[in-house]
Amino acid sequence: MQQRAATAAVIGAGDFIGSAIAKKFAAEGFTVVAGRRNGEKLAPLVQDIEAHGGRILARSLDARNEADVTAFLSEADALAPLEVCIFNVGANVNFPLLETTERVFRKVWEMACYAGFLAGREAARLMLPHGQGAIFFTGATASLRGGVGFAAFAAAKFGLRAVAQSAARELGPNNIHVAHLIIDAGVDTEWVRGRIRDREGDAALANLDPNRLMRPAAVAEAYWQLYQQPRDAWTFELEIRPFGEKW
Repeated sequence: MQQRAATAAVIGAGDFIGSAIAKKFAAEGFTVVAGRRNGEKLAPLVQDIEAHGGRILARSLDARNEADVTAFLSEADALAPLEVCIFNVGANVNFPLLETTERVFRKVWEMACYAGFLAGREAARLMLPHGQGAIFFTGATASLRGGVGFAAFAAAKFGLRAVAQSAARELGPNNIHVAHLIIDAGVDTEWVRGRIRDREGDAALANLDPNRLMRPAAVAEAYWQLYQQPRDAWTFELEIRPFGEKW
């Protein structure tokens, strides 16, 4: 592994997509700074990356808290220049419209949109003096269309897409690549498998088509491909889905 004098920050380093992203960038030589609400849950990720010779710093992080985000990214930049920041906070909830409380709607927006704004702004403040960087945001099908029961989630994801698009137009001329990755499929996580079981039963889960769900490692690979793009051919928005997905 060739070590790089650069840091990659992953905000929302959960057990599946976020961890896969952290492992990929660590394997490519980045010092990874990973944050999630409960930092103690990052212990297996730290153990895995270090066992493979990578470097990682794990932190508890409330991505909705401006001071927390500023301190988290500043710490990352102090280790080595912050070159990549990936915002991967989820907040995917499903409630019928009449059961969507004010509190649910606001909290989902805080997690999936407002927190993304904070991450993008603070990452840009650190990257601009370096003259380069990449800021990537995880989107979803809900970034493009609202579905039944997803008023809160879609509103937040629509907003995050707008933040990313505005940032891309503003920061691109300063050699900062801003991209929005739309995951237009279910990802193979414990939560998604649980929803399939609840909707379709144990038999459907036992006979699950292997092409139905996207592997977290495949999402991480898509982010790595975005990072590698030459600056005269940058993508702003990338949609990914399994080859068998009907869309």
